[in-house]
Amino acid sequence: MKKISILALHLNYGGIERAIVSLANLACDKYKVEIVCTYKMKDEPAFKLNSKVNVKYLNSFIPNKEEFKKAIREKNIFDILKEGIKSIKILYLRKKTMVDYIKNIDSDIIISSRFLFNKILSKYAKSYVTTIGWEHNHFHGNYKIAKKTAKSVKKLDYFVLVSQELKKYYSHLLINTNCKCIYIPNIIDEIPKNSSNLKEKRFISVGRLSKEKGYMDLLKIAKKLFDKYNDWHLDIIGDGEEKEKLINFVKNNNLTKNITFHGFQNRDYINNILSKSSIYLMTSYTESFGIVLLEAGSFGLPLVAYSSAEGAKEIITNGINGYLIDDRNEIKYIEVVEKLMNDYDLRKKLGNCSLESVKKYLGSNIINEWENIFK
Repeated sequence: MKKISILALHLNYGGIERAIVSLANLACDKYKVEIVCTYKMKDEPAFKLNSKVNVKYLNSFIPNKEEFKKAIREKNIFDILKEGIKSIKILYLRKKTMVDYIKNIDSDIIISSRFLFNKILSKYAKSYVTTIGWEHNHFHGNYKIAKKTAKSVKKLDYFVLVSQELKKYYSHLLINTNCKCIYIPNIIDEIPKNSSNLKEKRFISVGRLSKEKGYMDLLKIAKKLFDKYNDWHLDIIGDGEEKEKLINFVKNNNLTKNITFHGFQNRDYINNILSKSSIYLMTSYTESFGIVLLEAGSFGLPLVAYSSAEGAKEIITNGINGYLIDDRNEIKYIEVVEKLMNDYDLRKKLGNCSLESVKKYLGSNIINEWENIFK
């Protein structure tokens, strides 16, 4: 039985981590699978992992970014020096422990899920090992980052991209190398037995509460909608550095009755809210793939997103299973959401198409693409 090692930063909440766990769960029936993590952020992985999958943590420490930032904010010289030295040590050990692991590994296949592991894998993997880079992020017009990414994988055997657009772009950058670019989209684990009836007056959005996800834009849109439709409700599931700012906006605009922040939640909790929702709203500035759109689609929800979220364009066909709004046009966004709010038949029509469109992303279909590489 071939052994596969997947290199991960951690197994806390996150889109990359979700994709790693999904792949490991699918592959472990035919292969010996190990996930190798730099950091142990929680006692257990955030996502349900098959007991056949082995998890190895290389370090007992976790990043001290927040402590360092706090020390700088408070201008505490002693803490700045202490956290600064600690940070240097953490960065040094992050690289060293991964180098040592790769040098001594007995795997047949190694998958790097992060840019920072690509070069280490290229340099230290044994010659007989199949090496794979796995890119989850879009370079979002930053061509300097794209070139750095391409350079980091040029000595690997394969480079797996989660969108056709990224595959096309990186294939051009890597044309004179032996690294082969492969398009394999992310996985949805299952289609729920019961989809939403789309009759509840509820919106939902799931994601990290960070600037690039555009949640402040969503709240401004919601405010205008709730001024006119006060009987609708918005559920936001996720956490992040923008949370306090977003909550203050809701309080200051008297929207607490209409908007609920749920924080980080497990899959069952999210699925329960999705099953009671009628429209999925995304306002991300950037999005590599948008697996949350697949999850919403699996419950038969029509999807609305800005086209600036590149990954949304892989999943949403405008007017078929949802709407893509160009140029971050808030007026147009509100217009299509109102249309869906006021037309149940339209919600049902787009929702049915949404459900059908996500079936091709089921793990049972996607694992075949991975096995073509593994074999």
